[in-house]
Amino acid sequence: MKRLRFNSFYFILFFVLLAIELGIALFVHDRFVRPYLGDVLVVILIYSFLLGFVELPVRKAAMGVLLFAFLVEGLQAMDLIALLGMEDSVWMITLLGNSFSWADMGCYVLGYGLILLMEASRKKSGNSPGPVA
Repeated sequence: MKRLRFNSFYFILFFVLLAIELGIALFVHDRFVRPYLGDVLVVILIYSFLLGFVELPVRKAAMGVLLFAFLVEGLQAMDLIALLGMEDSVWMITLLGNSFSWADMGCYVLGYGLILLMEASRKKSGNSPGPVA
């Protein structure tokens, strides 16, 4: 059952990941960290934001975030930025991306897997947010 509630662990994790993602976006211009690690982390970032405010089962929340990431990547495949006439908007391109990549989809799946591993570890140690199902 979902309900609104504040969770400081996920809220802090969200801000730590947000700082890392902003650092990557602003200062890292390589061929691994920015295109791949950033995509893995963004799934965990969105998951952390969601669970910072809503109590949800881990797998359902993680799957919802994964499907959302797939949707955004699908919108990139449709060239949504160009359809909206926002090709010159650095902000929109940074937020939504501008090119479809199967590698990105793999990174999102890896982020999903890391969420499940993190939550299984937290459950084992007694620090789980709630049901895994």
